[in-house]
Amino acid sequence: MADPHPASQVSLKGVSAGYARTTVLTQLDLETPSLVVTAVMGPNGSGKSTLLGLLAGVIPATSGTVVHRTAVRPAFVTQRSAVADVLPLTVRETVAMGRWGRLGFFRRPSARDREAVETSMERLDVAGLAERQLGELSGGQRQRVLVAQGLAQGADLLLLDEPASALDGAARETIARVLDEVTGEGVTVVQATHDLAAARRAGHCLLLDAGRVVAAGPPADVLPDAGRVVAPRPPADVPEGAERERRARASGA
Repeated sequence: MADPHPASQVSLKGVSAGYARTTVLTQLDLETPSLVVTAVMGPNGSGKSTLLGLLAGVIPATSGTVVHRTAVRPAFVTQRSAVADVLPLTVRETVAMGRWGRLGFFRRPSARDREAVETSMERLDVAGLAERQLGELSGGQRQRVLVAQGLAQGADLLLLDEPASALDGAARETIARVLDEVTGEGVTVVQATHDLAAARRAGHCLLLDAGRVVAAGPPADVLPDAGRVVAPRPPADVPEGAERERRARASGA
């Protein structure tokens, strides 16, 4: 089946990337289609998070060429476990952080900035929590706040690392609905996910294994290959020290 969304937002040509002396992604050639949701799938350790970091510009390529066709810096929503529960911030303050890149250090928020924050909270159904502390929220509420923060940034490329992981059905549907909506508003979405339902809903899929793309295209073409590739296994796409830190955060240590 031909991919109905050929125009690309980001192109990688012969790109390798990783952490310190550990290579995670090897000689990637791929395109992320514009104005659709791309689901990045693969087993733990396949390089999904590293790919998102590369697309976000927070992880440099060690070789190859990365071409962004974006007007502003991408918005990058990390996993819920990477956010401390004790940050002394309200929901509104957390979402407003998405505007910092546009404001700089000295400019005060404008009416447009405030509107972006309020609209993002409303779309993710967290406006009623605006004055609550981030650390008081449930996991699903907190994750929706982080997606609202990414949305408030106003970027034309939105990257999300397993945004619906461990969330209930209602929270998953809210996030999925908003991601579908924003692609019709000029935003390209790339999300890492283990959720086959989310992948089927996407407009494009990438399947990674051992740091390489093993399939790419419409979900109907890619997902039949996912069953043989996507299976739980120990994470291997970060150095040992970083993996210990990840496990400590996950356990609450």
